[in-house]
Amino acid sequence: MSSGRHVVVVGAGVVGLCAADELLTRGFRVTVLERETKPGDGCSYGNGGLIVPSHFEPLAQPGMIGMGLKMLPDRRSPFGLHGLGSVEVLSWVAQFARAANAKHVERCASIIRDLNLISRSVYESTYSELVAEAGYEHRGEFMICRTAAKLEGEKHLAEKANLIGLKTRVLSKSDLKTEEPDCEIDAEGAVYFEDDAKLTPRVFMDGLRKRVIARGATLLDGAEVQQFSIEGKILRSVKLSDLEVEADEFVLAAGAWSASLARKLGLKVPILAGKGYGFTVARPPQTPRLPALLIEGRLAVTPMTDGLRFVGTMELGRPTSLEVNENRVEGMRRSIAEYYPAFRGFDLKDAKVWCGLRPCPPDGMPYIGRTSRLDNLVFATGHGMMGMSLGPVSGRLVGEILANETPSVPLELLSPDRYA
Repeated sequence: MSSGRHVVVVGAGVVGLCAADELLTRGFRVTVLERETKPGDGCSYGNGGLIVPSHFEPLAQPGMIGMGLKMLPDRRSPFGLHGLGSVEVLSWVAQFARAANAKHVERCASIIRDLNLISRSVYESTYSELVAEAGYEHRGEFMICRTAAKLEGEKHLAEKANLIGLKTRVLSKSDLKTEEPDCEIDAEGAVYFEDDAKLTPRVFMDGLRKRVIARGATLLDGAEVQQFSIEGKILRSVKLSDLEVEADEFVLAAGAWSASLARKLGLKVPILAGKGYGFTVARPPQTPRLPALLIEGRLAVTPMTDGLRFVGTMELGRPTSLEVNENRVEGMRRSIAEYYPAFRGFDLKDAKVWCGLRPCPPDGMPYIGRTSRLDNLVFATGHGMMGMSLGPVSGRLVGEILANETPSVPLELLSPDRYA
């Protein structure tokens, strides 16, 4: 047990709050710092609500560079890249290119699979009451393809998934109609990933925040870290605008802002912000039975407790702006109508648009673990588009690390020192 040691967790997204919850279970005294004055608009609240063992391949993989280059000229495409004139962005792109190879994908697949499966298990055990309120369902997900070429690619992914113990099934156009009888879909077919699940993020996050507070954690909102106090290899405190908070241990779970905070500590932890957009249609013309990924459109579609949610796009750059790019949003609307004929003529512009910044490492693997540079700092960040999926397992790993327990998964590929 912890003997009452004090831990400061920087970041109150799903990863930070799950870490706080696991630390409280182990007897630590916990303070959580949230940079926003009114939490509730970050990626942990506005994402697609998917738990995705199906996403066992990292974002850095063969073909991604070419795909991105093809999309760049189209302002309505799901991909954008900003800041190529900066050393930070150019360095990230070069690191991504080096990681985007078959060997890297093979090394990472089983770790990503295990992280997602453990996380799903934690949702269903530790957080069973919270996820029940959040409309949790473990019934799988469809990867829907409009073209035969994309369906063939998803079939190959399904074969790889089967080889590492995940359950899949290839669906023809007629099979998809049988699976979604009340939802007209203009597609060639789909692959069904049985291991995936879904929930409503905002409901879960509200419940998790209340749970952590009720269990004794101190949450400070509007607590943006200005500076750190370091003595040798020991981090002594974090300095806020009007307060200095000391602790025995620190956890950096600050999402897209983690890289800039790491620089203040003299550490190199490459992360770019991947801006994504989303909106919820409260009364859609049709609602699918299961969540789906629209492969060509690179969109997630999730039935939630408050309507049908669409989330997509990836605009990579530094975490400087939350301004909505209307061209990208219009591209999302166009893709929805291509897949779902019922939405052709349906006005999606009435749905309020959300945007958030995902923390994206160049090799597509999160940073979880201690750094050799500081003896009392643990990283739990860089989850890209899988923050909600990997939040519980990341929190579990933080608790295990600080309590000197054996980690649930090997941490070598997740080391925050891998770019040092």
